[in-house]
Amino acid sequence: MKEIQLGIYRHFKGMLYEVIGVAHHSETLEEFVVYRALYDNKLYGKNSLWIRPKEMFFGEVTRDGKTFPRFIYVAKTLAEVSA
Repeated sequence: MKEIQLGIYRHFKGMLYEVIGVAHHSETLEEFVVYRALYDNKLYGKNSLWIRPKEMFFGEVTRDGKTFPRFIYVAKTLAEVSA
């Protein structure tokens, strides 16, 4: 399985997230990516935390006949994205 690079990722829908680490399920030891939304969401709040199975995080999504990576790495820090 691919090693995770900490930093800023863009979701295929366009929003930015900061990957802050990898966590392990206490029973199965499955790896989960822990990441923070870099925007304010009415339903979940500002900078909400999320987890997703590592395999799914690095998986692909097909929409309208096109296949995309679910997340792509864009920079080490948010400042680098804004520059």
